[in-house]
Amino acid sequence: MFLSYGFTCSAFTSIMDSRHFIFTLTFLAFFMQTAVEASSWWSLAMNPLLIPEAYIIGAQPLCSQLAGLSQGQKKLCQLYQDHMQYIGEGAKTGIKECQYQFRHRRWNCSTVDNSSVFGRVMQIGSRETAFTYAISAAGVVNAVSRACREGELSSCGCSRAARPKDLPRDWLWGGCGDNLNYGYRFSKEFVDAREREKTYQKGTYDSARLLMNLHNNEAGRRTVSDLAHVSCKCHGVSGSCSLKTCWLQLADFRKVGDALKEKYDSAASMKLNSRGKLVQVNNKFNTPTSYDLIYIDQSPDYCMRNESTGSLGTMGRLCNKTSEGMDGCELMCCGRGYDQYKAQVVERCHCKFHWCCYVKCKRCTKTVDQFVCK
Repeated sequence: MFLSYGFTCSAFTSIMDSRHFIFTLTFLAFFMQTAVEASSWWSLAMNPLLIPEAYIIGAQPLCSQLAGLSQGQKKLCQLYQDHMQYIGEGAKTGIKECQYQFRHRRWNCSTVDNSSVFGRVMQIGSRETAFTYAISAAGVVNAVSRACREGELSSCGCSRAARPKDLPRDWLWGGCGDNLNYGYRFSKEFVDAREREKTYQKGTYDSARLLMNLHNNEAGRRTVSDLAHVSCKCHGVSGSCSLKTCWLQLADFRKVGDALKEKYDSAASMKLNSRGKLVQVNNKFNTPTSYDLIYIDQSPDYCMRNESTGSLGTMGRLCNKTSEGMDGCELMCCGRGYDQYKAQVVERCHCKFHWCCYVKCKRCTKTVDQFVCK
């Protein structure tokens, strides 16, 4: 009886241990899947491995270990290892520009970690998400196009763009321009790879989000392309400019950010129709073009910290007491009020020009009032 009971207890314990083990494995698998889905190629901007020496021939394990890459992006990493540094630089450029454009907004494009970068707020198909996808795709076009021009990449060089028809006949078309065509194509291949690998049932929210992401990626790339311009340099005796050499040059990235910020302000709200296509919610407005930003969800409340939406809130943010805009204390603090502090700031002062050719300044400290949201 005792032996029978002992065997039964032992067997029961073994079964429970097995179930516990299986449950643990299932939980870990779910956790790992969630972590992978939450990560993004944007993490390349935060990755300390992004140095040219890291991407040597045959360094396939490095590509497989980079956080945030989809399977297609890992394959591209293996084929174009020298590009990865510039993809990271493009992502970083996009993030910095996003933070500049939204520095006076309740949502200020804050990065929260090195994996998902922006956190759970990107899981919402909002205007802010639309802008982030567009500016980061634009950043990759910008970085890769210029890396081609500078001879940093083995598979591309200077621009081979056709001579503009309106360029005066006696001006030379050449030089070494930014390779926009290559940068555009590579950005489309790499950035869109994650979305194109996914398959969702037609008419679902996930399918709508996929279409939204692809559209905004393209809007970012087209903005870079649209703002590219012809730049020229004079040649001749004593600067007579008897001859000009011209080439294609990308616009300063601040102009790209400004243009996309305007698109953000006029972004179109979309929904799925019965055929699984995105259509505008309000038909009174013009149909958005491939240059415009679109979104499918209303923005969350960025006033208060909310773990479920990823909102960081505005408590502790600096505000402008005299401004009536979004950076003003009334709007930034969402009516909660603000605290006033005295702060010491160091700035350049008493600057003098010295021949030749530099400016030398002193550093002065002064006390200023600062206003911080409650």
